[in-house]
Amino acid sequence: MRKTNLIMGICFGFFLFSALSLGNRMYLLIATLIMLAWAFAYASVRMAEKTVKVETELSGNKVNRGEVVSMEIGVSHKSLLPIAPVALHMRATSNTPAGTIHLTQLGKRRQRVTHKFAADHVGAMFPGVENYTVADVFGFFKRKHVPKADGHELLVLPVPFDVEPLTFAGGDMGAETMKRAMEDPFSPSDFRNYQPGDPLKRIHWKMSARKREIIVRKFEEPALPDALVMLDTSPTHLSQGYGDEHRPFLQDAMLETAASVVACQIRQDNPVRLPLVGDRPMEYTGTMGLPTLLEELARCTFNETERFERVLMMQMKHLRKTGAVVIITTRLTAVVTDLIIRIKRLGPNVRLYYVTYKTDNPDRALLAMQLQQAGVEVNYVTPQGGEEA
Repeated sequence: MRKTNLIMGICFGFFLFSALSLGNRMYLLIATLIMLAWAFAYASVRMAEKTVKVETELSGNKVNRGEVVSMEIGVSHKSLLPIAPVALHMRATSNTPAGTIHLTQLGKRRQRVTHKFAADHVGAMFPGVENYTVADVFGFFKRKHVPKADGHELLVLPVPFDVEPLTFAGGDMGAETMKRAMEDPFSPSDFRNYQPGDPLKRIHWKMSARKREIIVRKFEEPALPDALVMLDTSPTHLSQGYGDEHRPFLQDAMLETAASVVACQIRQDNPVRLPLVGDRPMEYTGTMGLPTLLEELARCTFNETERFERVLMMQMKHLRKTGAVVIITTRLTAVVTDLIIRIKRLGPNVRLYYVTYKTDNPDRALLAMQLQQAGVEVNYVTPQGGEEA
């Protein structure tokens, strides 16, 4: 733009100087046309930039990872003078790279364009127009502006996959404990009057005959062994040879592994809890439902400054001897290995999901062998996408 104005300024000065020096009206006409074009260009940009309105609308505010999202972008202005097509500069996110969309219809006051992109990574983001450029038809002036609205939030949810059901300490599958306790006729905690719907096998016939009313046994419901899922929300660890562009794939694998384990527990009607730390600290329980879990995992930022080793030590104080513990992490160090073995020695069954690109690292293989010898179930999770640099 500056180069164009400089050239036109030189031309204007040359023709004006020639007209005044030689008295040639043609040169004066050319200089006048250049000045009028400048004035027209400046006025058109100033009139349009005050009235330009950019609106965006997503096809949905929640999508599963891998789905295609459509964004309708509407641009309008009320300028009486024509302008060049508005250039839209898109906001860069983990799913949408920065780019520019040029509207093609010259001078049209209302235009709409459809922008499609694939939701390749889990997360919460605000895709849309970062800024837009208004220019005149001659290319003399350009003004960049930021839309007043930030756009709509898009949640890209993790997609659970099938995992093996957890086994609890002592081989108990959780729901079986409740069933056995409720069916044991020799260990009632109390008695009460019969209510419609009570099974006949709970009726205490001798007491009913003595009191001349139907009495049923009342059982105290035992506390089921629960599953504790610990997700490492500190910055993900990249193996040697992999750059930051591979980090989103690691995070996707961790989030979807956590969602898969919890979903499996919910299907088995077993208690499960997942403490989340970071920008939105909370403790998820299975009673909250799977949709709530997927939304909370999508908002996970992996910027927690608390070391995962400290998180493991804090959770050890609240572990029960029965139940199961699932650990999902991208770092397998000697300290983490020692803490996992200590958790196993407290009683619960322990399963580790080690998320990494390199499954043949000899140092990590040695640590995994130590965990397996201690009775820990070790699983490798390889992220989908990304090639070695």
